[in-house]
Amino acid sequence: MSGAWEAVIGLEIHAQLATKSKIFSGASTAYGASPNTQACLVDLGYPGVLPVLNEAVVRMAAKFGLAVNATVAPRSVFARKNYFYPDLPKGYQISQYELPIVESGELHIKDADGNDKRVGITRAHLEEDAGKSLHQGLGEFSGIDLNRAGTPLLEIVSEPDMRSAKEAVAYMRKIHTIVRYLGICDGNMQEGSFRCDANVSVRPRGQEAFGTRTELKNLNSFRFVERAINIEIERQIDVIEDGGEVVQETRLYDSAKDETRAMRSKEEANDYRYFPDPDLLPVEIDAAYIEAVRETLPELPDAKQRRFIDDYGLRPDDAAILTGSRALADYFEAVAGATEGKPQGAANFVIGDVIGALNRDGLDIERSPVSADVLAGLLNRIKDNTISGKIAKEVFEAMWAGEGSADEIIEAKGLKQITDTSAIEAIVDKVIEANPGQVAEYRAGKDKLIGFFVGQVMKETQGKANPGQVNAILKEKLQG
Repeated sequence: MSGAWEAVIGLEIHAQLATKSKIFSGASTAYGASPNTQACLVDLGYPGVLPVLNEAVVRMAAKFGLAVNATVAPRSVFARKNYFYPDLPKGYQISQYELPIVESGELHIKDADGNDKRVGITRAHLEEDAGKSLHQGLGEFSGIDLNRAGTPLLEIVSEPDMRSAKEAVAYMRKIHTIVRYLGICDGNMQEGSFRCDANVSVRPRGQEAFGTRTELKNLNSFRFVERAINIEIERQIDVIEDGGEVVQETRLYDSAKDETRAMRSKEEANDYRYFPDPDLLPVEIDAAYIEAVRETLPELPDAKQRRFIDDYGLRPDDAAILTGSRALADYFEAVAGATEGKPQGAANFVIGDVIGALNRDGLDIERSPVSADVLAGLLNRIKDNTISGKIAKEVFEAMWAGEGSADEIIEAKGLKQITDTSAIEAIVDKVIEANPGQVAEYRAGKDKLIGFFVGQVMKETQGKANPGQVNAILKEKLQG
């Protein structure tokens, strides 16, 4: 982006709430059912049926509000948002407009320079999802799957406080982490449980007035969010610099062509008609209810990260990685609690080896073949010098492949570390005798050759010699 221009970005994140039934009916929200098998008469707006609010969605919305330091409204109202889509059988969507359940929150991210940046959260409101149009496999026709109709959503609307695609992604990731910590959304972006619309505009740097914004719809991966926003920023700058005007419209990101394209025009910023839903009473929440919800809040990511730094002595970057998900943080704490070494050592192994293996195999931490207690057993064998750190890598891969515990693998493969001083001395003597030239160079001041000698000893012992002992014995004997 040219230095003459500044982007202004706000996100509308749709988080599907993790209820077993829909927001206004008892129909299932389970993913993957055959089309039109999980939509009931209430979801379809048939005559003679009335919506009944699922209390679980109110509780989940309140949890989110408290987690982002927002106001949980004592009174909120459902409205009918009127528009026509083929997959919206009632001709309206039940949502919240003037009186949402959550208002005026905030969270903090790191900007491009690594500084703390506050992003305001304007509101978070409850609404029902629409159905889904199907355009593939039906020849010249389109189909409608109404399973999603009535699925509960929490729409989280930010202030236009972000100034780059990277900041937008950081904010989105933070929201994603929070809703998963709270257990109110599974965050599955591939299944559509967590997606966002991005409002993007540009303005000359230093100008206070906003430019004309466009809305990028239904972005369902962090990579697509960053790419789509960057492309849209550049497109708007090109339009203005070529003498044109940005048109307020809704656009789609085409990942195959790596471009945004117009979807529909927007005559006004809010081009829907709302009025209070006559079938639903206002949602009234008292202080006691809010306090009861507050008591159920887990330790949130920022607080957990600070605790990992303070209590475990972890490096800030490592603490940030380990608290990226609640399950990963729990895994690390279980490992650290069952090992005899320093927590940083456990953190290094989890971040480097466990996360690396998970990414390689496309798994999440909940499906790790190596449990926390089994990993702790491996780390304890490093601590008591049964094996070296290098051998531990080999043992871990065998554990990952299901070959048993650390002790079983060490025994079966004969990997126990050589710690017998006399045995190591004999091998060191052999290496020194075999390399007189390098010995002379080392004694002449070429200290870096110590690595050569260590390597030779390790080669002779198939990596089983204790590295600390090897180093100490080598330095003593090379002194001459």
